[in-house]
This record gives sequence, structure tokens and C-alpha cells, in this order.
Amino acid sequence: MHADQHTISVPMVRRLIDTQFPEWKGRSIRRVASAGTVNAIFRLGNDLAVRFPLNGTSPEQVAVFLENEAEASRELLGRVAVPTPEPVAIGQPGEGFPLPWSIQTWLPGRIATATAAASSDAFATDLAEFIAAVRAIDTRGRPFGGRGRGGEFPAHDTWLATCFDRSEGLLDVPPLRRLWARWRELPPAQTLAMTHGDLTPMNLLLRRGRLAGVLDTGGLAPTDPALDLVCAWHLLDAGPRQTLRDLLGCDDAEWERGAAWAFAQAMGLPWYYQHSNPQMAELGKTTLTRILESW
Repeated sequence: MHADQHTISVPMVRRLIDTQFPEWKGRSIRRVASAGTVNAIFRLGNDLAVRFPLNGTSPEQVAVFLENEAEASRELLGRVAVPTPEPVAIGQPGEGFPLPWSIQTWLPGRIATATAAASSDAFATDLAEFIAAVRAIDTRGRPFGGRGRGGEFPAHDTWLATCFDRSEGLLDVPPLRRLWARWRELPPAQTLAMTHGDLTPMNLLLRRGRLAGVLDTGGLAPTDPALDLVCAWHLLDAGPRQTLRDLLGCDDAEWERGAAWAFAQAMGLPWYYQHSNPQMAELGKTTLTRILESW
């Protein structure tokens, strides 16, 4: 998927576990098929997941990231109604893999898709309850960290310009450019709230059509509260989308910012993952279609 992507195999994982965590030496190791774009995932026994970063060149920077990720994940534990992963350990580079890596608890469930529960008001209710619970966590006065989405829209102009150029011939770009011209002018949020930061299908687990768990919790941070509303367009059709809005009490400004954040995320998916990750590319197209139908 990425030009500088690292490779990790089951035998490499076996050697790393056996060397660094001999207490788990006898456990089975299985690679987990995933459309995720950040980590290669392996299952260690029945109750642990091993995550290897696909990108990165500085072990020191990755180590800091993993420590911060673990701290954020611990902060979320027990604060929401559905399970979230618990950090277990951080491994060191070795056996041909150049970066630190992490181990966390394994959560059962089926990875969501853009359409798996799109027509479900019950699923929309689950998402709203999760978002509300995360927002209720005290920011403790922490500012926006300035990384990724959730700050001010003009900061993403360069990335969106690249996306528009690369999407020519793949998407109907002119109306998308017009939307961004409108949304980049939106006033920023007046107050920050804690957000998960990446409520995309690949980070949500389903069981019998209901939310059963939330993954990738290391992005928990104070941002524009509308950032977690991206799930409304990534995962829901119009009716359940309105259910989520009503339950959260979103005013017009917050709702539009949520659509804008979903747009900024979705624009990078169809062209970047067109050949390497069709599921991610299709998610981007589905999200953009829902947004265009709404705006």
C-alpha cells in the first residue's frame, strides 16, 4: 500500500515473541486479514493482538508514538459501554523488523464495513452513545495537538489539492472542489472535546448488527468535537444518520464540520488505494457519495 512499507512475516513474529516475551513462547500466531493501512496485525493465542507499524524510519519516534498510544488507550478503558483494547506490552526492533511494535488485548467481533449496518437505527444509537461517552472525558485543559484532522480546515488545503489532482478521471472532481471551497471557510470549533479521532469502519467491531467494540483508541485527544461525526457518513444511510444527529443534539455548524472532516478523510482514499487496497478505495467513494447526496 505504501512505497516505504515494512514487511513482517509469521516466522519473524514467532522469533520476536520467543526472544522478547518467552512467557508466550508456546502460543499460536496467525496473521489477521485486514484492510487497515497503519499496522500489520497478528493474533497471539486467543486473547492478544500483535501490531507492527507498516511505516516509519525512526525507532525513537515510533517508540514515543506507541507509548502515547498506550497511555491514550488506558485513559479510555472503562469509560465507554463497549470494549476497547487494553495495552499489554511494547516490543523492540529485531529479527529484521526495524521498529518497535505493540501487543494489546484481542477483542472479538466482525470488522464493520461501510454498508454492514448502514440502515440500522440501533447501530446509530450505539455510535452516538460511544461518541457522547468519549466527549464526557475531561480534556484536563489539554490543547489540540496539531496532528491530523480536528483543528482548522485550511491546514488541509495542500493535501486536498493533491487529492483533487490525483482523482481526475476517477471521480467527478468539480463538485468536490466546490464543496471544499465552501468548507475550508467554516469557522473552527469554539470549544474542544475528547474524540476517538478515527471512527472508520475498520476500527469498529460488530456483533449481530450492534457495536461490539472499538479499536485503534490511541488517537484519543482533544479536538473539534465534530471530528467523530465522520462515522455518520462513513457508516450510515440518511435515516440512521439523522438518528445519530438527534441523539447527539448537533447544531447545523457542528454537523457541517463533521461532514467536512469526513470529506477530508474520504478524498484521499479512492486514488491512493485504488490498486493496493480496494476496500479502502470503495469506502472513500461511498462516503463521498453520501456527502454529495446530503450537500
